Amino acid sequence: MINKIKFTLNFEEVEIETSAVRRLLDVLRDDFKLQGVKEGCGEGECGACAVLMNGDIVHSCMVPIGQVEGKEIITIEGMQRTQKYSVLKESFEDAGAVQCGFCTPGMIIATEALLRKYPKPTDEQIREGISGNLCRCTGYNMIIDAVRIASQRGDGLW
Repeated sequence: MINKIKFTLNFEEVEIETSAVRRLLDVLRDDFKLQGVKEGCGEGECGACAVLMNGDIVHSCMVPIGQVEGKEIITIEGMQRTQKYSVLKESFEDAGAVQCGFCTPGMIIATEALLRKYPKPTDEQIREGISGNLCRCTGYNMIIDAVRIASQRGDGLW
């Protein structure tokens, strides 16, 4: 069955006609050509497909598009339009928290969600905030440093 689904995607109202059970990940990549959201595990374990839904981090591989009706979705491409993204990107680069880049979009999305909740997070809150994201290249210490730097540089943004 085909449904019309309306939602906000990266600050713009959109509508798509599709099956309500399709994964949000597939709709974002295939229909909207947003390649920053990636399929890693396909089971909600790795964070490569992370997006913000109404400000909360979700794994788009686990969300049926029918659940997105009326909601706001922000991908890494939408984040790139914000001042917050510049702070996050520079913080990750300066901390050496970017190598292959596969996990970086999900890590930045997770950091945005974390800093919205805790603008000055403790190390424990940072570890918990990025816990749904896997990184095999940089190691987590540099990512934790990047989040700490972003929270200092982004004073007042979150």
